[in-house]
Amino acid sequence: MTRILITSAIPYINGVKHLGNLVGSQLPADLYARYARARGHEVLFLCATDEHGTPAEIAATKAGMPVEEYCHQMHRVQAKLAAGFRLSFDHFGRSSSMQNRRLTQHFAGALADNGLMEERSERQVFSIDDDRFLPDRYIEGTCPNCGYDKARGDQCENCTKQLEPTDLIEPRSSLSGSTRLEVRETKHLYLLQSKLKGDLAEWIDSKSDWPILTTSIARKWLNDGDGLQDRGITRDLHWGVPVARGGEPWPGMENKVFYVWFDAPIEYIACAAEWADAQGLDEEHWWRWWRTDEGADDVRYVQFMGKDNVPFHTLSFPATIMGSGEPWKVVDYIKSFNYLTYDGGQFSTSQGRGIFMDQALDLLPPDYWRWWLLSHAPETSDSEFTWDSFQAGVNKDLADVLGNFVSRVTKFCRSKFGEEVPEGGEEITERGRALVAELQERLETYCKHMDAIEVRRAAAELRAMWVAGNEFLQDAAPWSTFKEDPGRAAADIRFALNLIRVYAVISAPFIPDASAKLLEALRTEETKWPTDMEQALLRLPAGQGFVVPDTLFAKIDDDQREEWKVTFAGKRD
Repeated sequence: MTRILITSAIPYINGVKHLGNLVGSQLPADLYARYARARGHEVLFLCATDEHGTPAEIAATKAGMPVEEYCHQMHRVQAKLAAGFRLSFDHFGRSSSMQNRRLTQHFAGALADNGLMEERSERQVFSIDDDRFLPDRYIEGTCPNCGYDKARGDQCENCTKQLEPTDLIEPRSSLSGSTRLEVRETKHLYLLQSKLKGDLAEWIDSKSDWPILTTSIARKWLNDGDGLQDRGITRDLHWGVPVARGGEPWPGMENKVFYVWFDAPIEYIACAAEWADAQGLDEEHWWRWWRTDEGADDVRYVQFMGKDNVPFHTLSFPATIMGSGEPWKVVDYIKSFNYLTYDGGQFSTSQGRGIFMDQALDLLPPDYWRWWLLSHAPETSDSEFTWDSFQAGVNKDLADVLGNFVSRVTKFCRSKFGEEVPEGGEEITERGRALVAELQERLETYCKHMDAIEVRRAAAELRAMWVAGNEFLQDAAPWSTFKEDPGRAAADIRFALNLIRVYAVISAPFIPDASAKLLEALRTEETKWPTDMEQALLRLPAGQGFVVPDTLFAKIDDDQREEWKVTFAGKRD
């Protein structure tokens, strides 16, 4: 048994996430967590909401709520949606927790003690009417290059020219519209990542088993241009972790907070502390997952994220941990994903283009989405969601292959032998032995793909096992042999009923609700992962009762597909 620590990139608090966000981190992390548990490993699967920073404040203002209340409400929303998609977190925490506040301040103090923090003066735009410094992206004005009147202070979206706020003509605050802006001097703390470049490069070079997507992005940030840059880790904001040096005030940093990208990854560690506190456990219970001097050397730590998050998880967060000089666990494997696009374009949270997690669950049960998203996971390149592809995936894979097999076997058995596993015809046929051999080989391949977190390949192998069962059933044709040799038909159906149980167990990481439904219909709690396929197909004894389950997966018809195309092409309310 291995101890496996799994974290998913934590979703930002400002609104419901779309399916591209889901498949880029949380969903494949859940797949791996469910599989690892099924194989007997000890798993701690953690996620949280990322709650600090200017976007949270703006979203709260638009909602007419205090930011703390807004974040509390949205955490409940996101937790409910995670449960709706059957994401099996051991704990779903919050980056605004006291545990994260203490740890963030602790890491900042440790980094300062090791000479990896520096105060630097900057000149930034201050809005008199908003009574705050404005991040560059919250300053709008006319682009001096193309004349676009809604250019941001960091870049013009129209001509893509990189800008400074002072370049804008007639600049204004995007928060209030105020034009009473002035440039003021302010001080911030910088994490001296450049001092750790050699250590980070050596560490990344040692990860020969990582996806190329992960290491290529990390090396680009390490080496391109001027190489790895020091990073500002404080902001002049009201909402966030107050700047402190451990438990002590930090002179000159009053009324500042840590930058959200400094405190958010530390929440992975803090979330384990939240988990332990919620369980009434002492701190050594989470230390054994995170501190190498308390047993975490035996832990395999796996992170899941979209490619846009890779630089922070391969460089900034490891720099924080390494730079502390303390025995914290560093990630062993980072599984990164490309983007899921939507019907010829991009998912857009701001424009409401595409389908969002809450809308998806209103349309169909979670297994439909889980299967399509995972079987089309954007691992080696971007993937595209289209309603035609989704319809085909649900109808052909889930309904026609798995659902059809279950329906044909259980209904035929009920009609000819009653609602119990039939007895008779003990000898397995040559056809049956060939299927056992094929399933054994495919199961081993499936497990290799799952162990390597090759999501699409694992899905393809699982589907191939479902197809093999259908081919066996078609060849055995018990509806024909029953007339001359009912014993043979009984043995083949008994074999097929056992195969349904095997399918339920090995499919559970992908489609947990359907799996539970099948096991309930077969009246069995036998969920041990199969290793010997021949023995696994003998688990249900003759005489054991079962019921014919309701339709496992309903097909999506063409009218539904066309309706959804129109509904989700426009702007979200």
